[in-house]
Amino acid sequence: MDTALQALVMGIVQGLTEFLPVSSSGHLIIVPFLFGWNDPFIDSLAFSVMLHIGTLLALLIYFWADWLRLIPAGFAAIRDRSFRGDPDRRLAWLLVASTIPAAIVGFLFNDIIESSVREVGLVAVTLVVGGGILWLADRRGSRAKGVADVSFPVAVGIGVAQAVALVPGISRSGISISAARFAGLDREAAARFSFLMATPVIAGAAVFELRKLVTGEAGVDVSLEPLVVGMVAAFVSGMLAIGVLLRYVRTRSMNVFVWYRLVLAGIVLVAWLAR
Repeated sequence: MDTALQALVMGIVQGLTEFLPVSSSGHLIIVPFLFGWNDPFIDSLAFSVMLHIGTLLALLIYFWADWLRLIPAGFAAIRDRSFRGDPDRRLAWLLVASTIPAAIVGFLFNDIIESSVREVGLVAVTLVVGGGILWLADRRGSRAKGVADVSFPVAVGIGVAQAVALVPGISRSGISISAARFAGLDREAAARFSFLMATPVIAGAAVFELRKLVTGEAGVDVSLEPLVVGMVAAFVSGMLAIGVLLRYVRTRSMNVFVWYRLVLAGIVLVAWLAR
């Protein structure tokens, strides 16, 4: 299959699965495996992370009104050394606090993650583990806390959960939504906080990998056409996935995503053992 077409498929997969709680990083490993693709660039972690630029753009556009308030509010809190009862000032720094764990873990263990945990068999296992966590968090009952009720310890705790999702198959959105649900947030608030806190983490990872691509540290030849095709596809499908999930969780449980993860894990395991 043509590399650009592979990139298109991977971009669509990335955009949809980045925001649905099913693990985008896991899918970007599974899809080439199931279809027998072996292009070094398509299979590389660098390409995977660069697709996140598309989903990052989707986040920024979807939540542009929030960020136009939060960024100035965050700087205003520094200037005044006070939140002054402003929920936007507080939320801005809650998001900063939630970002720190993933930034630290990504910086310290990026090479280990790139070389040791991007295995199809491991992804099958982590799909099940992440699905179990998602199911358990959603089973705890109806909770009514909103984003405004998030405290700094809770934000850091959700950030720690997000750091665990650097392991493919766990799902960044899935584990952070689960952590927020365990902390008492309703489904929509949990998803919204998860999307907002993902923005700086995705941006940081994309900048880090872009530097590696430009300097040649990524160890793969950069193919501009499939890179652009993949990023555009990730942006379009990402915009769709954000809106779908936020509407879906207002009235429905996470069970469909749990079952999807279990079925996919079974398919991957059978294919992996057969090979």
